[in-house]
Amino acid sequence: MSDIDLASDLVVQAARLVRAVRRELELPAGTRVLSLLDQYGPLGITQLAELDRCSQPTMSGAVATLVELGRVAKEPNPEDARSSLVTLTRAGRAELARVRTTYGEHVAAVIAADPDLTTDDLATAVAVLRSILEKGPQ
Repeated sequence: MSDIDLASDLVVQAARLVRAVRRELELPAGTRVLSLLDQYGPLGITQLAELDRCSQPTMSGAVATLVELGRVAKEPNPEDARSSLVTLTRAGRAELARVRTTYGEHVAAVIAADPDLTTDDLATAVAVLRSILEKGPQ
């Protein structure tokens, strides 16, 4: 298998893992928005919609729900008084940490149940993915 084939398979398998865990755990809507805000910092609705590849009205609805839950706040944009920035709240950070821990517990249990996989295998996979993300596509 070529490096390009292996790299392509890595992307496919990583995406499948995320989708499988999401399906299995039925995590709450809005987790993706919290994750984007954690990664990029405060963003406007338009920026969030572009990053999430959804429409602006869809993102506005998701943000409104997260505001009601206290997981994000909308604040005036210091660079454009006509718009606002969406920011993570303490409750939003706590919810994101809870979701990530739940993901981790689930994957760790799958690995622990497979005698062919080790903690070293997991550490290698994490190191490879982290390195790719630090050097490549964001």
